[in-house]
Amino acid sequence: MIIYLHGFRSAPASVKAQALKSRMAERGLGGFFWCEQLPVSPRDAIALAEAAIDRALGAGLQPTVVGSSLGGYYATWLAERHDLRAVLVNPAVVAPLSLEAYIGPQENLYTGERFEFTQQHIDVLRALDVPAITRPERYWLLAETGDEVLDYRHAVRKYAGARQTVLEGGDHGFSRWNDYLDAVTDFARLGAARG
Repeated sequence: MIIYLHGFRSAPASVKAQALKSRMAERGLGGFFWCEQLPVSPRDAIALAEAAIDRALGAGLQPTVVGSSLGGYYATWLAERHDLRAVLVNPAVVAPLSLEAYIGPQENLYTGERFEFTQQHIDVLRALDVPAITRPERYWLLAETGDEVLDYRHAVRKYAGARQTVLEGGDHGFSRWNDYLDAVTDFARLGAARG
């Protein structure tokens, strides 16, 4: 089971979420993909993801969290808390700092929904920080050096010892995502889930 966590101001309609969903459907794995709109509140976003993890485990499935940007920050906390595998795509390693500039009125880039991002949200993000990962073999970092939003070097340091694919150039959206769809699915060990 892949639990996909989108980024700040993003949505399940994002390019990466839709590409992975489509590729998994092509491979007969469509029933093993979960991605829902994450609430603005980090606490509520974590609760929604944990409910999906609990459902997967209850169905006998071993979930893997795949997180993009802020979703990568969430995925790290969830992987540590629930002993899960995680794929991190240009993750927001220092989310409480990098998102401080966004305090105030915001708009979802896909849904157009307007919302207020607050200092309280930042405080909750700070409480979700994972100072250092354990069992780095659970993690796979996908980063592009051309990320115009986040410094990829923070992620390289944070996930030291983990599998890392760091590509020259690109952007925050991870421009070569489609090249890795099958590899991400295989990392989640879904090949045996078919049939």
